[in-house]
Amino acid sequence: MLFLFFFLVALSVAAYGIVWLADQPGSLTLEFAGQHIETSIPVAIGGLLLLIAAVILAWAIFVALVRLPGRVAGGSRERRKAKGLDVLSQGLVAVGAGDLARAKKAAQLAEKLLPDEPLTQLLVAQAAQLSGDNTAAAKAFHKMTLKPETKLLGLRGLHVEAKRREDAEAAHHFASKAQDIAPLPWAGAAVLQHLAAAGDWEKAREALEKSVSAKALDLAEAQKLRAVIETAMAIQRERNEPHDALHLARQALKRRPNFVPAAATAARVLIRHGDQKQAMKLLESVFAANPHPDLVEVYLEALPREANSQRVAGVEKLARLAWSAPAGRHALAEAALAARDFAKAREALTPLVADGQHPTAHTCLLMAEIEDAENGPSGPVREWLARGSRAPRDPVWIADGVVSRHWLPISPVSGRLDAFEWKTPPHSAHHLTEEGRPNIPTAFLSRPEERPALEAPAQP
Repeated sequence: MLFLFFFLVALSVAAYGIVWLADQPGSLTLEFAGQHIETSIPVAIGGLLLLIAAVILAWAIFVALVRLPGRVAGGSRERRKAKGLDVLSQGLVAVGAGDLARAKKAAQLAEKLLPDEPLTQLLVAQAAQLSGDNTAAAKAFHKMTLKPETKLLGLRGLHVEAKRREDAEAAHHFASKAQDIAPLPWAGAAVLQHLAAAGDWEKAREALEKSVSAKALDLAEAQKLRAVIETAMAIQRERNEPHDALHLARQALKRRPNFVPAAATAARVLIRHGDQKQAMKLLESVFAANPHPDLVEVYLEALPREANSQRVAGVEKLARLAWSAPAGRHALAEAALAARDFAKAREALTPLVADGQHPTAHTCLLMAEIEDAENGPSGPVREWLARGSRAPRDPVWIADGVVSRHWLPISPVSGRLDAFEWKTPPHSAHHLTEEGRPNIPTAFLSRPEERPALEAPAQP
């Protein structure tokens, strides 16, 4: 509305100026090269305006003709780019759908239409991965690393390809380079996993702190991983550097309360240095909240070995802290059996074998041992053994389908940190053996004095 107002004002002023000019007397005379031209002022001004308009029109036509080839080429480029983007879209959809033929065709066409487009190399790499051509995929990812805007994407692709061909050093190299550029969660996790698999826990802890500082890791998860790393360091040092080991284990317990591996490690260090009472107090406090067989195993080391009755009383004290837990009742039954107190051994297991309960294989085998020790080979022994063969399996330390006798900080299959869980294994689980454990530090396979014989794969 305001524009229209000013336009009308300007038009009125121009009209007034033209009328005023036409009313003025006078003429304009021009003599040039023997020519004499005389005209009125309005006609002269009109001619001048027409001349200016003609010059402007001629200049516009000249500029349009000069720019015409560029506009034609630009239009062609735009059409080419539009077609290329459409091809890229179709190719990425084909990759997602697993349509190898369409994906490869789209990748080839995209390289012709948009050779400098970052997504082109991504499509080429994904099409190569889909076809199993890892060399072509790595080549495409390498091209991505040459451009700042796609360098991180290329490094991640090269990292994945290196892991696929099981080249741990190359995978670590690419993850480290990516971590130097930006604190990405995948890069931080990969660097941490590599250092942990190599047993370099000091550097692993530094890498974890870098990820935390860059806010690439959740604080709660970071606390859990800190506890795992500190426990692993404590296990490595518990014999040669016991004071450091005890400090690390206690620190891990502060970060992750009732963490069984940390508590067991701290207690072992205390027992070796003659502080059985403090070790037992620590184990009792953790067992009350998390009744675990590993705690019972270390607790037995702190009990006097001479008198079976004292050992039974000590185990019973521990068991009553979590009286409904099978771990304490199993330990009490075993201690009573060793003391030949068959009544107490049966009493300990009675709630686990009562009507309506589903005793595990360990419970059934203990009942068979009690019957055999008291009455010799008999029908009840065979009955309990038969029940044990069909009974539910007991919980174990398991990670990625592999069972270990002791807790390990990383999975022997994937190298994942904090992978082991205490749970009932599936029938397909395999026991950890002395073979096939790449990148697992010897200190974590088992304690030297307790290293078991090779275990066969679990049978379904």
